[in-house]
Amino acid sequence: MLKFVKGHMESIEGIEIYPMISLLIFFIFFAALFWWVISAKKEHIKEVSHIPLETEMDKDLTL
Repeated sequence: MLKFVKGHMESIEGIEIYPMISLLIFFIFFAALFWWVISAKKEHIKEVSHIPLETEMDKDLTL
């Protein structure tokens, strides 16, 4: 199966650009995510981190 795919891919012109594009998208995404994590406000992170632990009663008490 792999020989069939490899043989088929070798016959396509310009296919060598796709792995580079994929790597670039991967790198840009994780660099942007890293930048967001570094620059995020600590209050926002703290507030969001408690969301999974909130119950309906906790939500009613804060209103």
